[in-house]
Amino acid sequence: MKTKVFTLSFLIILCAGALLGQGIRSEEELPSLWQAYTDYFPIGAAVRYQSLKNHRALLEKHFNSITAENEMKFSTLQPGEGTFAFFRADEIVNFAKKNNMLVRGHTLVWHRQYPGWLFRDGAGKAAGELVLQRLETHINTVLSRYKGDVYCWDVVNEAVSDSMSEYLRRDSPWYQAVGEEYIAEAFRMAHRADPEAKLFYNDYGATRADKMAKICFLLEELLAAGVPVHGMGMQGHWDVFSPPATEIETAIRRYAALGLEVQITELDISLFRWGDKRKFITDPEELTVRLEMQAKKYEEIFRIFREYRDVITGVTFWGVADDLTWKDQEPVRGRKDLPLLFDDVEHQPKEAFWRVVNF
Repeated sequence: MKTKVFTLSFLIILCAGALLGQGIRSEEELPSLWQAYTDYFPIGAAVRYQSLKNHRALLEKHFNSITAENEMKFSTLQPGEGTFAFFRADEIVNFAKKNNMLVRGHTLVWHRQYPGWLFRDGAGKAAGELVLQRLETHINTVLSRYKGDVYCWDVVNEAVSDSMSEYLRRDSPWYQAVGEEYIAEAFRMAHRADPEAKLFYNDYGATRADKMAKICFLLEELLAAGVPVHGMGMQGHWDVFSPPATEIETAIRRYAALGLEVQITELDISLFRWGDKRKFITDPEELTVRLEMQAKKYEEIFRIFREYRDVITGVTFWGVADDLTWKDQEPVRGRKDLPLLFDDVEHQPKEAFWRVVNF
């Protein structure tokens, strides 16, 4: 059984490589992605530490902004209380500085990837006051280290609930320890630590009418209270079927109407609907159709992004090439997805790349 699954997976990867390319091209022959958008907005990629080796040529040619995918999250930077581990984050920042790239900081407050000690005091739960003290220490230490190198931060990530019956995530350890004021406090702490940094709220599902209404309510409350929020990060974890381009445009306009910068912070276009639980696309014809749908989707959304260049101040892909993407584990573990602009075989540009750069 294991041999059969491996064979199917290997066949799909080979088919994908054959279907994606317009012939193998050297990097020198390709147009630069970020240079194509130099009059519009920076083009970024989320990187892992190993990306600096695996995707160095792609990064140096095609991107002028990078985000640490995991290396700046709380659990990575401060695994033990008072014990900071900056090595991998430093390498990413140094790579960006060497290549004249912008750096987005991701993320200071999230309900996932936090260290176990953060919400505990001895054998029990830590009081809200202690949690906020720990947060301020973390923010002061991290932002002081990267002041002048990281130009913006996703301060709070995914605080709004997906549930129709809930406003904020009540199962978040931040909410349970502190209450909803943790959001405003995080922004205030970050602003004190680095007054020059732009501060973003970041969330997925931000084009859905119900969730967009709650996100806007949160942002309006924060702004009315004088909380230093400068931008809205729209995660772009979309697929070839949804959301429709009109929904994306509506969301951009709605967030911009609050007087905020808008950035597309985590862009990838899956070949699968979120609810599709299949392990593979085994039919080469279906794969061809999905890749063409993906190319069309990228073409449509970048047309919208260019139209709103006066409010969109950055577009970041959540990854560099298809050989290293979180979509291989979410929502179906071990499923090979192909959500980015460069293939997983030779890092060659896919049809989607050409639709994005040729306009």
